[in-house]
Amino acid sequence: MKRVSLLLLFLYSIMFSQKNSHEQVKLDPINEYRKDGTTVKSYDFNSFEPYLHKSDDTTYVINFWATWCLPCVKELPYFEQLNQKYKNQNVKVILVSLDLPKKVETNLIPFIKKKNLKSEVIHLNDPDANAWIEKVDKGWSGSIPATVIYNKKGRMFIEDSYSSFKELEEELLTIIKK
Repeated sequence: MKRVSLLLLFLYSIMFSQKNSHEQVKLDPINEYRKDGTTVKSYDFNSFEPYLHKSDDTTYVINFWATWCLPCVKELPYFEQLNQKYKNQNVKVILVSLDLPKKVETNLIPFIKKKNLKSEVIHLNDPDANAWIEKVDKGWSGSIPATVIYNKKGRMFIEDSYSSFKELEEELLTIIKK
């Protein structure tokens, strides 16, 4: 009996340690929109929030934007260029659309296809913005475009549009070099 108990304890400890070593934060969307071969996952803030606090070896560039926001649309090519240039260097660009849910299939997905966006585009669908804006950054007024650049060594929040790729890249490099 003692051998069986020790064996069970040993097997349990192996199973438990394997579960923890592979455990990751699961990001479950609340909806997935599909149209013309493009899929956009939609999250409420609670399911999106883990994107803002990952502690792996990647540097994250998370841009909040919308298709109706002209300064946002104007700076998107800089994010696409950043994504292309740093995609093999542990940098991940995530474009977080704040378009209305009813506009995802009619505006957002056609926009993604038309602009041939290669960065990951997700949709944030949480109308209670007053509850989550300060969780992104305490200084954020809620206006867009806004960008969070972070890794496990540093973090910055920018509530403004970028006027050039160079300006965006310099801020990324500031975080990477910390």
